[in-house]
Parts: sequence; structure tokens; C-alpha cells
Amino acid sequence: MGLFNKLFSSSVEQKEEKTLPWIDLNTLSQLQTIKDKSTTKTQVIFKYSTRCSISRIVKNQFVEDYEFNDHDLELYYLDLLTYREISNVVANTFNIVHESPQMLVIKNGIVVLHASHGAINNLDLKRFI
Repeated sequence: MGLFNKLFSSSVEQKEEKTLPWIDLNTLSQLQTIKDKSTTKTQVIFKYSTRCSISRIVKNQFVEDYEFNDHDLELYYLDLLTYREISNVVANTFNIVHESPQMLVIKNGIVVLHASHGAINNLDLKRFI
């Protein structure tokens, strides 16, 4: 049976998918919560288009490199296609231009750092923890 399994089983090991402590950003009221919580803990919003290959690549790299825990920061995930209205309010609330993918780092009620596309993975989030 061992030889049979070796011949007919996949030789590629399945890599366990890393999951992050995403909080779905799906209501406008969460924006005030994010601002309020940002006075004691860094808040991060990751805006993402589920149909964009660049978004997928950036998100996958971000997930791979993510090294924080729940005590360091809170990580919000905004699906731009489903919640475009919320994305527009985020842009207005924090006075930033909408881009996708985009990451906003919020401390003391304001965006202290933001980036889009490949620059997301160059952000030094450790500075804000």
C-alpha cells in the first residue's frame, strides 16, 4: 500500500494557509469605533478589491509577512466591491485619496501613514505599535 500511495498521491505538500485577525469593516459606525480605539491601540484598515489581481498579490504578500498579534494592533478588512460607500466615507473621514489596494494606519484619530499597491508591503508598522 505504501508504494501505491507514493505513486498516486500528490508529491506537493499543502502549505497551511496563514490567517490574520481580520475584522470585517462593513458598517459606517465602525469608523467612529476605529477613531476612538486608535487613542489606545493602532488601527489599520486594509482596503481590497476582490476582483483585482494586484490587490490579491499585495494581500498575499502582506499576509505572508504579517508578524503581529491581537495586542499590537487591530486589523480591519474592507471589501471595496461590496462596501464602496464605506470606502468613500473612509476617504472623506481621513482626508485621503481612494486607491486600491490601500492601507491606512490610524493613531489618535488620524491617519499617520498610508500606502497603496506594492508600497503597502514596505510600510514599517512596528513604528506605530
